Amino acid sequence: MYKRAEELGLKIGRMEKGKLNKITDVPGVKVGHATIKNEINKTGVTIILPHEENIFQSKVVASSYVLNGFGKTAGLIQVSELGNIETPIALTSTLNVGLVMDALVEYTLNNAKEEITSVNAVVAECNDGRINSPFNRAVKKEHVFSAIENACEDFSEGDVGAGTGMICYGLKGGIGSASRMLPIGKGYTLGVLVQTNFGSLGDLTICGKNVGESIKNESKNNEEKGSVIVVVATDLPLTSRQLTRVIKRVSVGLARTGSFIGHGSGEVFLGFSTSNRIEMNEKDDIVSMSLLNESKMNTVFRAAAEATEEAVLNSMLMASPTTERNGNPVRSLNEFIHLL
Repeated sequence: MYKRAEELGLKIGRMEKGKLNKITDVPGVKVGHATIKNEINKTGVTIILPHEENIFQSKVVASSYVLNGFGKTAGLIQVSELGNIETPIALTSTLNVGLVMDALVEYTLNNAKEEITSVNAVVAECNDGRINSPFNRAVKKEHVFSAIENACEDFSEGDVGAGTGMICYGLKGGIGSASRMLPIGKGYTLGVLVQTNFGSLGDLTICGKNVGESIKNESKNNEEKGSVIVVVATDLPLTSRQLTRVIKRVSVGLARTGSFIGHGSGEVFLGFSTSNRIEMNEKDDIVSMSLLNESKMNTVFRAAAEATEEAVLNSMLMASPTTERNGNPVRSLNEFIHLL
């Protein structure tokens, strides 16, 4: 039974964590996976539901930020322009983006309460071609629908869903999550989910200690390449502009684990707030929205950095070892617990 960073006694940051220490500590947020594992394919899709209602009818305030753009994410232009998300968020592998996007469009049309002429499906990806055979594009519509149907609060991490074929710091990567409580006003929550497929083993840093150099003696090193997707959710009332400021800070969490954001890496960040909804059939000309006092942003910045750092470690600690398509082993961080 694998243990998460907190269970291993690894103290990440100083802020209080949520009940599950996952993105789903934000009320209403759910996560689902569909995992494909066979002789040819090790891939899948992960779905994040911002709330339990019809997302197209009741959109969430959102933002995106691309730190390094070596990626094939769909839907970011409209998110940046309009400041909202109107479909579930999907994570998958590179060559499956189009198929998953089409499935999200169909899901939205199937659940529409009236005629829809435009859908901005949000899909992000990392390349799993070292472990998975990507050419037959194994993720299908039924996998996307299944992940949505199975979405829950206490979801699995590691080599599941979109994390199935990921490699992080030369070891097995995948899906990881963490959360932080925000002591602001009545009290709010910020949660992070990551899809990790980046980093060079020699750079791996845990709680400020470089452990990658020690692991290199026992495991094959790799050049810095790959990508990471970070999704931030909160019930704190933030504007799209404020969300942009927050999601930029997840780069601090990535750096604390050893990332320097390499040339061939795609760092794509998404964020949304469940507090302010954008109703499709709003009748009022003027709509009031609440927002955080800007002087309180430091607390949110710290939460984003801490939760991202811990989520990356959880993505690795909860992942099982596997092999690349060429037969090379991909070891798990769990094999090196004695070095942590």
